[in-house]
Order: sequence, then structure tokens, then C-alpha cells
Amino acid sequence: MLATLSIRDFVLIEKLDLDFAHGGLGALTGETGAGKSILIDALGLALGARAESGVVRRGATQASIAASFDLPRDHPARTILAEQGLDGEDVVTLRRMIGADGRGRAFVNDQPASVALLRRLGETLVEIQGQMEQHGLLDTATHRGSLDAFAGLEKQASAVAAAWAAWRAAEQAHADAQAAADAARRDEEFLRHAVKELDALAPRADDEETLASERQLMRAGSALGEAVTQALSELEQGRGAVASLRTAHRLIERHADKAGGRLNAPLAALDRALSEATEAQAQLEMARDALEFDPARLEKIEERLFALRAVARKHNVAVAGLAALAEKFSAQLAALDDGEAGLKKLSSAAKAARATYVAAADAQAAARRKGAARLDKAVAAELAPLKLERAKFVTEVMALPEAEWSAAGTDRVQFTVSTNPGAPPAPIARIASGGELSRFLLALKVCLAKVGDMPTIVFDEVDSGIGGATAAAVGERLKRLARDVQVLVVTHSPQVAAVADRHWLIRKTTTRTAASTDVLALDAKGRREEIARMLSGAEVTVEARAAADRLLAAAG
Repeated sequence: MLATLSIRDFVLIEKLDLDFAHGGLGALTGETGAGKSILIDALGLALGARAESGVVRRGATQASIAASFDLPRDHPARTILAEQGLDGEDVVTLRRMIGADGRGRAFVNDQPASVALLRRLGETLVEIQGQMEQHGLLDTATHRGSLDAFAGLEKQASAVAAAWAAWRAAEQAHADAQAAADAARRDEEFLRHAVKELDALAPRADDEETLASERQLMRAGSALGEAVTQALSELEQGRGAVASLRTAHRLIERHADKAGGRLNAPLAALDRALSEATEAQAQLEMARDALEFDPARLEKIEERLFALRAVARKHNVAVAGLAALAEKFSAQLAALDDGEAGLKKLSSAAKAARATYVAAADAQAAARRKGAARLDKAVAAELAPLKLERAKFVTEVMALPEAEWSAAGTDRVQFTVSTNPGAPPAPIARIASGGELSRFLLALKVCLAKVGDMPTIVFDEVDSGIGGATAAAVGERLKRLARDVQVLVVTHSPQVAAVADRHWLIRKTTTRTAASTDVLALDAKGRREEIARMLSGAEVTVEARAAADRLLAAAG
């Protein structure tokens, strides 16, 4: 809810700090021309409304308005703030500064922000219901969601949204497959040639690395083989090192037991040398065989390596990517060869998904019509006490053309009103009388009070043009609405002011050179005097005070 509103140098207000933190129903009263609309305009600026340089108080360089809100952690505004990395504060503060030259700045939680962000946040924080203001429930875009919330259609909404997503996905899969098939048909000759060429090569991902390494080894094979042969010759020259070591080992081994252990160490050393020399000779022989230069093998390696690189250049891929490319081309060709069957399967899946969506949307539409009837009945019960007994409220649920279907369903919802018997219902925003419009919106808001996330609602002169029992009925409904949300009302009605939980008096002071507006939070005595003034006019009489006491006592 709205916790505080701070205003500096705005129109006629020099400095003003208001505390709204206690919630409930708050009344703003004052004489005509005192500046009640200034407060609403200031709050609107903090919520992202359009600004003009003329709002800066005369003699000041800039105007500043800050509105702070106390919100639960699951409020939609928190999600928006989290997206922007600004949700680090318990209290959310929106600030707007307007210079005398018309330039402005915006802040959210003391961080620079755009006016668009203020507006986006404001749409989740405060609903201002003024005479002929085109927002809140006057925006037909909100009607479908309001009806769904009233009728408790959350499960149906989830089912329709899921069915819509599945249908869109199925349609996209079919469209993608069709596009791929069309492209494949255009490139069929190329695909068949490419697949044949790649199949003949049978490329592997590691072909280039393996072949290049083997080619390098083959090219060096002659020199390496000569070195290995010479090494073996050294080991085998004359009797050969291995044969000599073996003879020496046998001689020492034969007489070791007679040497009293003195030949054990030499024998062990000879044993190790013989073992290592034998292993070295065997490894060199294996290397000589492996390194035997084969010009035919080298030619084959180079031919394959050149062929792979040439094909890779032609298809603009790395040699390592040829294997994957071959799979892709083969799959495209297979899809082309078996394309009709696959396309028919995807088409059937898309049709089935559409049928599922239509069934879910039809069930949702039926539930909406039932909910609309309940809402119409509930609003009708509120109209007569508000002096709108001849009016009729109708929630229209209309089927949309398929091109306009969406995740929200297949129908459009619009709140309409007929103000005279026999007159056809028209959109609620087209009601001519501002007072009637405000009372219609109040009746609708009372019925929708327990649904939605809007924490604060402002009514600007909802009691315009009424009095007596009708004004009392307006006050009673505002009080009832304030049980569920914070309500602020700018009012001229003493009956409305009397039922408020808190009361502020807006005063305008005029001197010979300037005018200024301030706001006073009224205590019990102040409320009595202000309500008496509203009853009697400029001169507060004893009778007016007595009448004020009766109103306050009745409000309880």
C-alpha cells in the first residue's frame, strides 16, 4: 500500500509530507479550489504520468515528488524490480524530479530509472479512478483478467495457456519440417551428389589429425629407419652386445656360489643389463619394421588428406566437421525420401493440439459466461443504493476470430453499461456523466475487491452530484472496499468523510502576492469541525456541529 507521499515545490505546494501507512479508508476534503486535485496530480507524476514545466512552484528551480510503498514479497511490482536489479529494499520508493525547464529525472529506490519503468510499476501499485480517466477498469484490456479473477478461473487459464503453447509448438514443428522439405526438394540433386561423395570418403572426426601425423611419420621414415638399423648393428656387431652379456652372465653365475657372495652384485648388474639390452633390441627391431618407408602408403595418405580438405573447402566446414555434415545431408535426404509421411504426422499432431486448445478454450469461455452472470448480479445489487437503479451492468463475453486467439483464450471480455431502460449497453468508458461513471466503478470495485493485486485505489470525487442517502451508500461501499485494499477518496460529501478511518484537510492560503496549499491531518476535534463545515458552508453553526456528531457516531 501507499505508505508516504512527499511533495516539494509542486504547483502551490512548497513542502508536504503525508503518512498513509495505516491503510483503510482515507478522506481528503477541503473547499473548492483548495487544491485537492494537486495531490492526485502529484501522485500521478510519481507513478510515471506525463509532466510539464508548469508544475514547478513559482520561484523554485525544480519540483520533487516521492511516493513510498509497503508491499508483500510476492507483489507483481517486486518481480519487475527484480528484473531490473532494484529489489533490495523493504519499502519501494518512486521519485520524480521536474525542472523549471521541463526536463525531468526518475528514480526507483534511489537508483536512476526511466519514466517508463515508473509507469510500469505504477500500474501495479495504484489505481486512480477519476472522472473519465482512461485507465484501471476503464481500460478494456483489464476486463478479461478481472472477470477471470472474480470467477476463480486460474486452473482454466493455466490449461488454456499450456494448450496454446503446445499448439504453437506443434504448428512451428510442422512449419519447420515443411520448410526443410521444400528446401531439400530445391537442393535434391546437390544433396544426392554430396551424400554420394561423402559416403565414398567416409570421413571421421579425427581423420585430418590422424592422417597428418601418419604422413609426417612416413616422410621421416627413411631417416628414422636408417638410425634404428645402425643402432641394431651396434648391438649386434661381432658377437653382439646381447650375446656378450649373456655369455658373461653365464660365466659369473656358474662360479658365484664359490665366491662367498663377492660376485652377487656383479651378477645382479649383469642380469639387469642383459634384460634391458634384450628389451632395447626387441623394441628397435619393432620400430625398424614399423618405420619401413612405403611410398605407396604415403601416396594414399596424401591423396585422402587432400580429398578431405578439398571437400571441406567446398562445403565451407572444417575437415573435422565433415562427418557431422554427412549425417546432416543424409538426414535431409532421408526426410525428402520419406517427407510426406513425416509431414502428415506433424500435421496430424498440430491438428490434435489445436483441438485440445479449442476444447480448453471452450470450457474456459463457458466458465467465463457463468462468471459474467454472477458478476452482473453482484454489481446490480450495488447499483440501486448508489442512485443508479435504472442502469444495467452487462459483462459481454464475445468470441474472437481465430486470428486473435491467444494464450488467454478465444473470447474477449468487455464491461458495458446501459444507463436508461431500453438503451443498448455501451462500453463503460463511454458513460457521459463523470459522477455516474465513478459510482459504477465503485460498485464494480466493491465486487472485485478480493481479487487482483492492486494495493491502493484512489477515487477522485466519486460522490459528485449526489447527497443524502446516496452519499451514505457511497461511503458505506468505500468503507467495505477498504477492508481489502487501501482506499483514498477526494470527497465533498460529509457522509463519506464521516466513515473514513483517517481524514486530511486540504487548505489553500492566499496573500496579496502568492497562494499556497498545505494538508493537515485531522484529529477527532478537527474532523468534527471539517464535517460541520461541509454540512453548513462557510459559517459553522451549532446545528452543523450536532449533525456532524450524529454522522460520526453513526459511522462508529
